[in-house]
Amino acid sequence: MIVGPPADDVPLEPQSGVGLPDAFQRLYTPHRLAYIKGEGRGREDECPFCAIVRMTDEDGLVVARGKTVYAVLNLYPYNAGHLLVVPYRHVADYLDMDTEEIIEMAFFVRRALRVLRVTSGAHGFNTGMNLGHVAGAGIAAHVHQHVVPRWGGDANFMPVIGETRVLPALLGQTRDLLAEQWARAEPID
Repeated sequence: MIVGPPADDVPLEPQSGVGLPDAFQRLYTPHRLAYIKGEGRGREDECPFCAIVRMTDEDGLVVARGKTVYAVLNLYPYNAGHLLVVPYRHVADYLDMDTEEIIEMAFFVRRALRVLRVTSGAHGFNTGMNLGHVAGAGIAAHVHQHVVPRWGGDANFMPVIGETRVLPALLGQTRDLLAEQWARAEPID
């Protein structure tokens, strides 16, 4: 049964029509409303990775903080649990990172792999960096490494044909789960 639009003279309640069957499938992503409205962002010209450092872990979606780097959930994840490992220092190129930052970044990536395996049962991972806009970096001015959990069959038709990503939990819930496991995980450094 397909329901048409209501008559012009019928007043609508705020949730009028919710749950009525129609031809559309809906994927609810309430966590994205804050980003659409620009909530929690710094100045337009401010680096988001530098702004996150001043936020609480919950507000910035920070999973763990180290001495020179931190792990944060990606606001626009490819898959659930998509983490970024970011140096505190505003540096655009991996070649400009100092040895201490590079070493801690490597240990954070390794720990992220362990935490994501335990919490999500990931079958594999994509890890890497996009250095420069031509390489696909969304934020080229501040180097960061991606850690993307993967599962068999996760690259189904949704991203390719439907231009949609399906995430099973809100980002805040995912952050809490990963942060808890990160704190419990056996140190590997």
